[in-house]
Amino acid sequence: MKKYNRSLAILFSVVAIGLTGCATKPGQNNYFDDAMVTTRVKRAIYDEPSLKVTDISVTTDNAVVSLSGSVKTRSERAKAADIARRVEGVKLVKNDLKIQ
Repeated sequence: MKKYNRSLAILFSVVAIGLTGCATKPGQNNYFDDAMVTTRVKRAIYDEPSLKVTDISVTTDNAVVSLSGSVKTRSERAKAADIARRVEGVKLVKNDLKIQ
């Protein structure tokens, strides 16, 4: 069993090292860059105490962030877009949030 765990750890290390060679440079606007931008925007919106919303969807395509869903007020709509604009890697924000 100990030998199996060691072999598995070595295999995992080799795969991880091999995948780092496949990594792309930031700024190429590929799928992984867009996924990272989406994650950052979601986190920034979630961490904003003045936004008590959970119905905001975030998608990113070529560093263009699209916000959709619904918010309660115009100020929440504007605040969400402003937060998204300030996130690193965002070129443009399309604000399609609806006010309930």
